[in-house]
Amino acid sequence: MSDQGNQGKFKKSISLLDLTLIGMGAIFGSAWLFAVSNVASKAGPAGSFSWLIGGVIILLIGLVYAELGAALPRTGGIIRYPVYSHGHLVGYLISFITIIAYTSLIAIEVTAVRQYVAFWLPGLTKHGSESPTTIGWLFQFALLTLFFIINYVSVKAFAKSNVIISVFKYAVPLTIIVVLAYHFKSANFTTGDFAPFGFNGIQAAISTGGVMFAYLGLHPIVSVASEVKNPQRNIPIALIICIVLSAIIYTALQVLFIGNIPADMLSGGWGTIQEQFSLPFKDIALILGLGWLVTLVIFDAILSPGGNGNIFMNTTSRLVYAWSRNGTLFKRFSKVDKKTGIPRASLWLSFGMSVFWTLPFPSWEALVNVCSVALILSYAIAPISAAAFRVNAKDLKKPFKLKGMSVIAPVSFIFCSYIVYWSGWTTISWLLGSQLLMVVIYVAFKKYVPTDVVKFAQQLKSAWWLVAYYIIMLVISYLGSFGGGQGVLSNPLDLILIALVSLGIFYWAKYTGLPKAVIDTDD
Repeated sequence: MSDQGNQGKFKKSISLLDLTLIGMGAIFGSAWLFAVSNVASKAGPAGSFSWLIGGVIILLIGLVYAELGAALPRTGGIIRYPVYSHGHLVGYLISFITIIAYTSLIAIEVTAVRQYVAFWLPGLTKHGSESPTTIGWLFQFALLTLFFIINYVSVKAFAKSNVIISVFKYAVPLTIIVVLAYHFKSANFTTGDFAPFGFNGIQAAISTGGVMFAYLGLHPIVSVASEVKNPQRNIPIALIICIVLSAIIYTALQVLFIGNIPADMLSGGWGTIQEQFSLPFKDIALILGLGWLVTLVIFDAILSPGGNGNIFMNTTSRLVYAWSRNGTLFKRFSKVDKKTGIPRASLWLSFGMSVFWTLPFPSWEALVNVCSVALILSYAIAPISAAAFRVNAKDLKKPFKLKGMSVIAPVSFIFCSYIVYWSGWTTISWLLGSQLLMVVIYVAFKKYVPTDVVKFAQQLKSAWWLVAYYIIMLVISYLGSFGGGQGVLSNPLDLILIALVSLGIFYWAKYTGLPKAVIDTDD
C-alpha cells in the first residue's frame, strides 16, 4: 500500500510530555467552560455521575487505542486501522465522518473564542444573538490563519506553542477548584431531587450535555503517532494519564459548581440552571464578588479554545493525510514536505474546510451534539478493528497488549452505541442518513475506488455489518425516547435492545474483516 517514494517523512520530535499536553490540551478546550451548567440542567446534582460514567467509557476506548497506537504507530491511525482490518469502504466511511467532525471542531473553538472576546469587545457579536458581525467573522478568520501558520512552519513550533498555552490552561481550572472548594455548600445537593430527571437525565447529560464532547481528546494523541519518540511506550502512558486526570478534574468542577449556586437561584428547579449560567464559572465568580477570578476565567476562556483550535488544526491535517493514504481521497494530500515533515497540502485543505464551517456557523451548543456523535462513531471502530486484528493479524507485534480485550472491546462498543442513541433521533437521523448516502455514492463510483489490494466484492462483504448497524440504530432511535423519538421503546428495554444488537454487530464485524489484514509499513 505504500506510494511514498522519495517524499519527506514525519519527524519524531514529540516527547511524552508533549504528547500528554497535546491530549490534555485537546480535552480542556471550550467544553469545561460551558458543560457544567448544561449537565446540571439535564441531570441536577446527579450530573456528577455523568462525568464518572463518561470517564469510564472513554477509559475503556482509550485502552483499546493504547494497544492499537503502540502496535501500529501511524499518522492518522484512527482512520487507517479500519482500512487495515476491513478494507477501503469502511475506511472511507470512517474517514468522511471524522474529517467533517474535526474541521467543524476547529470552527467551534474559534467561535467560542470570539464569543468570549465579545465580553470586552461587543462589536464582534450581533446584538441579541450569538452570530458574528463582519468584524467578528474576520476575527475568527485571523485566528484560523494563525493556527495554520503555526502548524505550517514546523512540528516543533506546534509543540512549543502548545506547551506555553497548556501551562495557563491547566492552572485556571485548578485555581477554580481551590477557590470554589472554600465557598462550597453541600446543602445544594439535597435541595429538591438529587436526580430530578432520573436516569434519563444522566444519560442525556453524557451525550448532549457536553460530557462526551469534553472527553473527546484521544484522537490527537493517536493521530501524531508517527511523530512521537518511542511511541510503543509513550502513547499508552499518555492516553491513560490524560483520561484519568481529566475525569478527576471534570467531576470536581461539576461538584463544586453545583455546591456554589446560590440557594435562591434553585427555586425555579434544576432545568433553569443553564439559562441562568451561560458562562458558568464567570457567573459564579461574579456572584461571589471575585473580580480577579472573573478576569482569569474570561482570559482562559479565550486561551483554552484557542489552544484547542491549534491542536485540532494539526490533528485534522494528519487525518486528511491518512484518508489520502487509504486511497479514497486525492493522492496530493498524502504528500509530506521533505524539509519540515509536515503534510502541507492536507493542512491547506484542513484550513479551507475550517473556514467554510465558520460561514453559516450557529451557536456552540448547536454543534456540540453533532460533533460528539460523529467522533464517537469514529471511536467505535477502534474496538472493532482491534478484535478483527486478533483474527486476521495474529502475528502483529503488540508492545502493549491489553488484558481482557475480549471483554473490554465489545463493552466499549456497546457504550459507544449508547452515546449515539442518547443523542436523539433529530441528530442521528441526518448523521447516519448521510453515512448511508456515502455508501450509495461509493458503490455508484466503484470503478474509481481502489481495488488493487482488496477486491470490491470483499470490501462490500467486510462492510455490510456497518451498513446494518447504521440502519438498526436509526430504527431504534426513531422508536426510542430521546431527541424526537416516538417513545415506543422505554428504559430499560431500549438499552437492553441496543446492548444485544451491538454485541451481534460486534461479532459479525470481528469475523467478517479481511481474510488477512492489509497493513502498510510507512508512517
